[in-house]
Amino acid sequence: MPLQQGSARTRQRTVLLVGIAVLLAALVLAVVLASLLTHGRHEISPKMLKWKDRGTTKNLQEVILGRCYNYITAQYPELGDKDCLKIWESLKDAFVYKNPCNITAEDYQPLMELASHPIPCNKSLFWSKTGDLVHRYTKSNQNFLTLEDTLLGYMADSVSWCGDPSAPGINYESCPKRSECESNPSSVFWKMASKMFAEAACGVVQVMLNGSIEAGAFRSSSIFGSIEVFNLNPDKVSEVHIWLMQDIGGPQSESCSGHSIQRLISILEERNFKIICEDNYRPVQLLQCVHNPDHTDCRLCTNST
Repeated sequence: MPLQQGSARTRQRTVLLVGIAVLLAALVLAVVLASLLTHGRHEISPKMLKWKDRGTTKNLQEVILGRCYNYITAQYPELGDKDCLKIWESLKDAFVYKNPCNITAEDYQPLMELASHPIPCNKSLFWSKTGDLVHRYTKSNQNFLTLEDTLLGYMADSVSWCGDPSAPGINYESCPKRSECESNPSSVFWKMASKMFAEAACGVVQVMLNGSIEAGAFRSSSIFGSIEVFNLNPDKVSEVHIWLMQDIGGPQSESCSGHSIQRLISILEERNFKIICEDNYRPVQLLQCVHNPDHTDCRLCTNST
């Protein structure tokens, strides 16, 4: 009898140990499986969304900070109280880890407030389809400022950025074009900056348009035609001067009497602005002539008979 009892206890102990071993093995297996699943999730996590435009500019932080410091120290030291680090952080917060088709004006509002500064009266120069010419002109004539000559525009000019919901939160491969979605980081930024630039304009303002475009110099769908025109303040702006520039040697698609320019003049008159339109504003045309000095359009005087 005692031998049988001892043998029973041994069997019970063996069963118990086997049970514990099975339980431990199950726990280890569960941990391993969990680890594999977690690792697998990392490997199959959603890839960056693919878009049709170029991706975020490489070294974006260094580019923005470098431009900001250059602007407030070398170009406009009177703006030295601007905090470039805060400006960069507010730009980053506007788009990092966000779907680049769901950007809102509210995302950029802190940046606009941090980077805004007064624009002297009579210096605001707007443009559409004359980007290269207008910026060559403002570089040679410090009496005028385009949006790209303000702190906001200077930092963002020719730079691209967009976020993505997955890590690392910035898409360096591609960003959405405006045709893919309206509420992308670039479009929302430039619309807000353009609106603010127009609202700040005072005195006489200028706009340089392209008279060699077949579709018309003034386009209602452009940033100037859809945003800036309607945010000029008639109580602050005394006159609007239109400089209609044609390419040296043509084509001469439109003059100040053209249909699209007359449509622009009508919009401005309805908003109680005084308007002057000038074909081939001579100071700008002389800048065009630097590249084509022998053309007949570039002769300083003509023989009178």
